[in-house]
Amino acid sequence: MAGLLICLMFGLVSAPAAHAESAYAAYLDLPSVNGDGSGGGGLNPALPLDPAELRTALDQARAAGVAPQRYATLLHQYWLTVSTRNADIDLTAWDPGRGVAANSRTFTQVYVNYFRLNNAHPDYYWVGLAGLAGGSFASGFFDMGDVASLISVPGIHQLGSAVADLLRTTPAELLNLLPTDIRLLGTEGERLTAEDLAWYQSRLLVMQKHIFIDQVPMHEAYAADGLAGVEEMYRAGVLDENAVIAWREIAGGTSEGLADAAVRMTDREQNQIIADQWDVTSQGRGVMGRVMTYVSTVAGKAAVPGVRAPGVFAPTTITAGTMSLRTPLPNFNWADRDTRWTYITGDLLPSYLAMSANPAVARPVLAEPFSDKLSHGRLLARLPDLLADLTAEWQLTA
Repeated sequence: MAGLLICLMFGLVSAPAAHAESAYAAYLDLPSVNGDGSGGGGLNPALPLDPAELRTALDQARAAGVAPQRYATLLHQYWLTVSTRNADIDLTAWDPGRGVAANSRTFTQVYVNYFRLNNAHPDYYWVGLAGLAGGSFASGFFDMGDVASLISVPGIHQLGSAVADLLRTTPAELLNLLPTDIRLLGTEGERLTAEDLAWYQSRLLVMQKHIFIDQVPMHEAYAADGLAGVEEMYRAGVLDENAVIAWREIAGGTSEGLADAAVRMTDREQNQIIADQWDVTSQGRGVMGRVMTYVSTVAGKAAVPGVRAPGVFAPTTITAGTMSLRTPLPNFNWADRDTRWTYITGDLLPSYLAMSANPAVARPVLAEPFSDKLSHGRLLARLPDLLADLTAEWQLTA
């Protein structure tokens, strides 16, 4: 009997410990199977989507002395659910594969949230840039009132038709030297279909979610726990050294550090997170991937004071013998990582950092409602000016 009582007492004492372990043990060593944003929900279907439940398991793993690398996906998922909750986004329903209509509200909320974060934390330079540049880039393909409206197909047709007309009057010696993207716009732009554009929009949705998954959780971790929050993500392997250096610079608070942090985070976004996805996008749908990514380049002027449109920053100029041709069309495609980075570091980032250094200029720009920003950048809204520029600035000299 005594032995039985001892066993019962031991069982009563040890049961909570066993229960505590079971609450987090199933969440260790899980891979991030949806970190690229292509699927619905969070990072791994084995993890819950309730931040309170995730936090409980996370605290238990920490208390048990588990190495951060073993709970990396749990940690990332926790901050991801905090991020979507604060952004008023339903992570369960966030699935780029469901198309534009099903993701229309989420599409807008991502950018609204970037501005929310920046306005609450002015030293979060990257989120302000993401809102201005990302929103402006995407707005050429999304209607202000209804993201599902495929209004840009006629705009692309008109742009392609205008380029085709200009190509017909261009001497063959120069025509053969033009970048392939310009020639494709002239020969294939008029053939773009709503199905092509829907596919491209879905690709943008995937990249948008991928960027959010990577960048926003570390911003929320720093907002909640300071440098310790992102240092834990670094120890877990969720963040690399480049990212944690950026946060250490933000914690330092110097103007030079904040500027360098913005460059590091933009480099991470463009050259680590979505570079491969841009490669896939530009190669998709036959030649239409190149057509759509190039049209995005033509129309994608970020809403940053002083920034130049891609065609102004790097206009296409060619020479053959005594003849030369200057066009207002950019000599690069946003989908190509090297030339994209040249434009970002040569014009977009310097303009944004100059704006950020002057709060009197930056605050009104960043506080403008996102719906207004979206409308300013729409392709159809800008089409008359683009067509006028093509007509006036396609200059042939002999």
